[in-house]
Amino acid sequence: MSKRKAKAVIWDMDGVIADTAPYHLIAWQEAFQRRGVNFTEGDFRHSFGQRNDTIIRNILGEETSADEIKVIGSEKETNFRRRIRQNLKPLPGVIKLITSLKEHEFKMALASSAPMENIQLLTKGLGISKYFQAIISDEDVAEGKPSPQVFLLAAEKLGVEPKHCIVIEDAIAGVTAAKRAGMGCLAVTNTHPRASLTEADLIVDTLEEVSVDDLERLLKPPREI
Repeated sequence: MSKRKAKAVIWDMDGVIADTAPYHLIAWQEAFQRRGVNFTEGDFRHSFGQRNDTIIRNILGEETSADEIKVIGSEKETNFRRRIRQNLKPLPGVIKLITSLKEHEFKMALASSAPMENIQLLTKGLGISKYFQAIISDEDVAEGKPSPQVFLLAAEKLGVEPKHCIVIEDAIAGVTAAKRAGMGCLAVTNTHPRASLTEADLIVDTLEEVSVDDLERLLKPPREI
């Protein structure tokens, strides 16, 4: 009975909970620059929300070895963590919405394309670790977004059916993954413009605009005519 009524919100992290994009961008630029490759802001916007291995292969070529991918990814993430540690703050509306969802008995998970070390740094640094019953990182799934694997695994760990889950995303690949998982999707325009996020069920410019009632409405099936 409790499972039937269970409802969940699955959060993306980068660009949704914290504005990490500037620090990811410079960390990627430095990693690729060492290898003689120019990584532009356009490249970054196109790849934001994807796994490191996907980004590296897209830039350096499909023939890039697994060992080289591991070295570049580790180098980039170490640089990112060093930079974000001193600049960590939640995006507007995040903490209020997380606490409101907890009060209204939503289960919550964090499902990110980031490594677990990054996730732990951000959730502990912002004091929000206690709100998530499940945390899924890039190491937990074989396929990155737009594959729905990360969101389906989060729902499984929460014990909530996908149709009773809402994903909060900012990335195009993440929105696609949420819809492929059969979940509702709230998109926030922190990274991409509205025109790029039209697959989402609701699009907002900031989570300050979002109430628990808004999310409850996304869980209700459309009325049959």
